[in-house]
Amino acid sequence: MKKLLLLMAMVLFLSIFAVACGGGDDAPEEPADESPGETDATEEDEDEDEEEATGPQYGGELVLGSMSDPVMFNPYYSADSASADIEGQLFNGLMTSNTELEMVPDLAVDYPEVSEDGLVWTYRIHEGVLFHDGVELTAEDVVFSFSIPIHEDYTGPRASTFQYLESVEALDDYTVQFTLSQPDAAWPITASYSILPKHILGDVPIADLEDYNEFNLENPIGTGPFKFAGWDAGVSVTLEAHEDYFEGRPYLDKITWRIAADQNALVLLLETGDVDFINVPSSELATVETFDHVNISSTLALNYSFIGWNLQNPLFQDVRVRQALTHAIDRQEIVETILEGEAEVAHAPASPLSWAYPDSVPEFHFDPDRARELLAEAGWEPGSDGILEKDGERFSFTVLSNDGNTTRRDIGIIMQQMLGDVGIEVTPEQMEWGAFLDKINPPNHDFDAIILGWNLGLDPNPEAIWATWEIEQGLNFISYSNERVDEIAKENSSIVDQDERAELLAEAFQIIAEEQPYTFLFYPNQHLGMVNTLGGFVHHPRVTFYRVNDWYISE
Repeated sequence: MKKLLLLMAMVLFLSIFAVACGGGDDAPEEPADESPGETDATEEDEDEDEEEATGPQYGGELVLGSMSDPVMFNPYYSADSASADIEGQLFNGLMTSNTELEMVPDLAVDYPEVSEDGLVWTYRIHEGVLFHDGVELTAEDVVFSFSIPIHEDYTGPRASTFQYLESVEALDDYTVQFTLSQPDAAWPITASYSILPKHILGDVPIADLEDYNEFNLENPIGTGPFKFAGWDAGVSVTLEAHEDYFEGRPYLDKITWRIAADQNALVLLLETGDVDFINVPSSELATVETFDHVNISSTLALNYSFIGWNLQNPLFQDVRVRQALTHAIDRQEIVETILEGEAEVAHAPASPLSWAYPDSVPEFHFDPDRARELLAEAGWEPGSDGILEKDGERFSFTVLSNDGNTTRRDIGIIMQQMLGDVGIEVTPEQMEWGAFLDKINPPNHDFDAIILGWNLGLDPNPEAIWATWEIEQGLNFISYSNERVDEIAKENSSIVDQDERAELLAEAFQIIAEEQPYTFLFYPNQHLGMVNTLGGFVHHPRVTFYRVNDWYISE
């Protein structure tokens, strides 16, 4: 069964994690420093001393730039990357992903034992792992944590992720066993969900856990390399080193996320030395490259940006209209002018980095004449002022994006112009991140259109975003529904053979691309700017703040 385990553990990419403005990364290979050649003994000693002095060192604080406040610090309920970035330092899972996007042990001692039928997964966890309050983690904490999303009173967005988890039990203090109702190709990834402390949360009713602010906002306790030190809303979040971290104390004493008004403000803070690490917008890349004290690491990010059309709004319910909207928007022009060419136009709800990325999908290239034809076919005709009308209603709507994201702001402006050219009136608006999420997510669905992005996770199942049953309480906030996509969302995760599963997923992606519930904008390159005294950084294909416990400041 080891072969089955390894095969399933390689089933990676794209189980949706969260909406947000941060996200995926990758690891460029950097050549090792070349040897200096022949030297005398004194020069060798001096070089060795210098190398030793610039190696990993304990101490210091790193200030990380962010544009958004987190929403909460509980991974079973949060659905945004600003929260996830911080949760990644506070909590551990049984498994985690490495830079090759392979699942590897984290709190687990080794890979699990898997039954012949693929239904029973048994994990042995490390002994002596301590929560931030000094209490030891045991199998009971694992049982408690994984019981949350399968409880009938669970109110978070992760229920579908755990739908095949039938039961979880502790065999002893350090052994936990999961039983699935059917084979689940995504289970090796699902096993990476965070372990929460039963001794703190065990008496909180599951129905109340999402709003249990004493933990979720004020004092989250995990086993991660850093522990919560404080949150000044709209200003900063501070974490301190977990001295008793089971892998060893982090090198840094403290990490602080400093929250800035927008991307331009972050660039200025990096230039002045007030922050040490930011996600550099493509429009500012040339500027940041001139900063002598900054290094830049770049890669194709494991995410995509999109315009989402609220299908509860009658304006967007005709597929011809949605196709026309995409035809009317010059996405290549957006890539070239707003992103300085640092992206690739997107056509599907999957990343080119994924094994599940389809060979072909319907593509709707920039063609304003075809857009006008489709709109006319759908019954929209120019009114007296040139704005399209149908049954006495003007084609006019508002497109929302999150405040501070200048890229999305600029997309809204250029989208206003492009759609105006085919007779559609667009009003771009931005709003604060938390209010934005509250407005678009269920039960509100209170928007016409949005400019947003998905940070893609490690399994390509389309269920979380596209399944009909995810409209009411999940991540399908645009209210997309297609019977065949629903069938594929249910069927695909039980298929262990990757080629067979990819073929089925391609069908779903082709349907979604044809129906254009999103206008898929682009797959962006990610550029991370960091002070050149930062050591230990590794660019992960998905996790910006990967193994921060290995980061250090060299003097």
